[in-house]
Amino acid sequence: MYINKEIEPADDVVELIVNSVDILDGDILVIAQKIISKQEGQTVDLSSITPSLLAEGISSQYQKDPRVVELILRESKKIVRMRNGIIIVETNHGFVCANAGIDESNVPNGYATLLPKNPDASAKSIQKKVFDKTKKSVAVIIADTFGRPFRMGQTNSAIGISGITPILDYTGTLDSFNNVLRVTAIAVADEICGAAELVMKKTTKCPVTIIRGYDFSNNSCSVDTLIRPEHNDLFR
Repeated sequence: MYINKEIEPADDVVELIVNSVDILDGDILVIAQKIISKQEGQTVDLSSITPSLLAEGISSQYQKDPRVVELILRESKKIVRMRNGIIIVETNHGFVCANAGIDESNVPNGYATLLPKNPDASAKSIQKKVFDKTKKSVAVIIADTFGRPFRMGQTNSAIGISGITPILDYTGTLDSFNNVLRVTAIAVADEICGAAELVMKKTTKCPVTIIRGYDFSNNSCSVDTLIRPEHNDLFR
């Protein structure tokens, strides 16, 4: 779905969606994080940011804007790695990603966007508003682009969900040779986001994609289900 305008806090994102496309029961709406952040007022004027001494020190080593580094520190629980100009952190949400998800693309020069404060709540609100406007039951996934250990390139991943179980767990089922599957759990929410990005791209003003015809489970879950606990994480 294309949106040919810059999203602002006064905009009704759901109204834009339902006026642009027919929605059916069982659809999955994949929505780019950027328009949610913009609508929720998570756009920051960098001129309003005063860097701390720590931000100044890190920026001098990593050739980054110290104001952006200050935002990264504010949006993070802790720094996980810093190397080769890359700052990997654990965000206040619990996501492990580069730069705390702070992004200077698709915003005017001198501005940056932060992640939504509570992406699950954002997804749930959109799901409810879609139902109120259309009487259609849908799932909603808010997606952002993350890198991955040991793999080049980035892929879209779920940062907020409502109405869909994010992991399809095959543990305890049998494969085609009657072997019991023990650790196979598929991150379907992330896979859906990756497929949606093939349509959304980054420069086509298509921040919303509909996945239709996928038979998904709808248990009450949080995106936290997708976050690997630190004690199970071999790389932290």
